Amino acid sequence: MLLAVDIGNTQTVLGLFDGEDLRGHWRIATEAHRTTDELAVVFSGLLDLDGLRLGDVSAMIMSSVVPALARSYSDLADEVFGVPFHRVTMEMKTGLDNRYEDPSAVGADRIVNAVAAGRYYGFPAIIVDIGTATTVEAVNGEGCYLGGAILTGLDVALEALVSHTAKLPSVDLEGDPPNAIATNTPDSIRSGFIYGYAGAIDALIRRSREELGEEDVRTIVTGGPAGVIARHCEEIQEYDPDLTLKGLRVLYGMNAS
Repeated sequence: MLLAVDIGNTQTVLGLFDGEDLRGHWRIATEAHRTTDELAVVFSGLLDLDGLRLGDVSAMIMSSVVPALARSYSDLADEVFGVPFHRVTMEMKTGLDNRYEDPSAVGADRIVNAVAAGRYYGFPAIIVDIGTATTVEAVNGEGCYLGGAILTGLDVALEALVSHTAKLPSVDLEGDPPNAIATNTPDSIRSGFIYGYAGAIDALIRRSREELGEEDVRTIVTGGPAGVIARHCEEIQEYDPDLTLKGLRVLYGMNAS
């Protein structure tokens, strides 16, 4: 089975694929200085939770925005799993024509999401990933990756607000959203963040669609906090929490031979 690993700045998402079937799905904190031995203990425990073993893994593919962890995961694949290791790089086959001014500056996760969007939803597409940073990407109907917009992630912005104010409390954004005109401070924060982010994402999608100037543009959202925001967005058509993992599986199939 293929172990897909998406290392983000805050969280790392893991998926174990048996063909196209996602057999296991886990999310752990990203710690830049974790050793191979520590990762082996974590992975063994996670697999065991779903009745799986280290020996069930036959290959690993990784995308990462944290360079310090690349060696630990490479050694994990080699020394612990004893399986082939693939890292997402600009040299990989993607099926995309990268039109970014500096193609090497595009985060691996952004390319992976674009590949998945093309395979599962088709181009042209606008892909939103809500994580530590929120990215909005555009790919035209010919499969050309054009770039997009980056804004502060939902959780990062909330943490910054709370840490820089004396009286505003931290709140849980997962519950039922309040009215936009909230009548207490916690709900006022929820209103601002939930409806404010939904409005910002809708605005970026509309501008991106206008600039693309194409018909039938698909709009897809993914990312840890995406479920909180997506249902309040008018421009989102698809919510796919596993989009990045699916993209890694597709890239493995394109590059493993």
